[in-house]
Amino acid sequence: MNRPIRIVVAEDHPIFRKGLVEVIESKPENQVVQQVADGPSLLRALQECKPDLAIVDVDLPGMNGFEVARQLKRENLGVRLIFLTMHKGEDAFNEAMDLGASGFVIKDSAPEGILTAIEMAANNRHYLSPEIAEYLFSRAERGRSVTQQLAGLTPAERRVLKFVSEFKSSKEIAGILRVSTRTIENHRANLSAKLGLQGSQSLVKFAYQNRFWL
Repeated sequence: MNRPIRIVVAEDHPIFRKGLVEVIESKPENQVVQQVADGPSLLRALQECKPDLAIVDVDLPGMNGFEVARQLKRENLGVRLIFLTMHKGEDAFNEAMDLGASGFVIKDSAPEGILTAIEMAANNRHYLSPEIAEYLFSRAERGRSVTQQLAGLTPAERRVLKFVSEFKSSKEIAGILRVSTRTIENHRANLSAKLGLQGSQSLVKFAYQNRFWL
């Protein structure tokens, strides 16, 4: 980029936020245009400032970072997000990737990791803290497995499964697809049988966990 990279920083701990901004602006090409301490303020800042990217603490009060990201997707705001977190768990990593994150940085490696993540995001690339890079391989392996499971589904079943992943009821799905509720219930039964799932909530759980591939 020839112009400065415009960045919003969302972090609820003032001292850490101050240090983070100092690190980010140690590079002359980076410009922090706004600092916020909670999710609702972050959402407003992104809507109003329309920055190039945002550094987002996952555990923001009011709305967490993932909730803000989901709202951005609904509003189709093209802001790149770099998530910052203390958590090294694979579930949080997968959630961030499902939401289209440009980066996932563990706070322990924040100073160097953040600068690298910003540079890579500005060039349409992705960054992960080295200590969680192994999750990328297990995610790819899971993706291959899920793809194989989904290969036997019809297009209609895939559409229904996607709506299930969004926690829509059979009645809601029937209304969207303009078919009867009984038809949707039949699809759900066939999906459970094909995917080897048992129990009333197993299909919802499978669909949500694998929504990235639907």
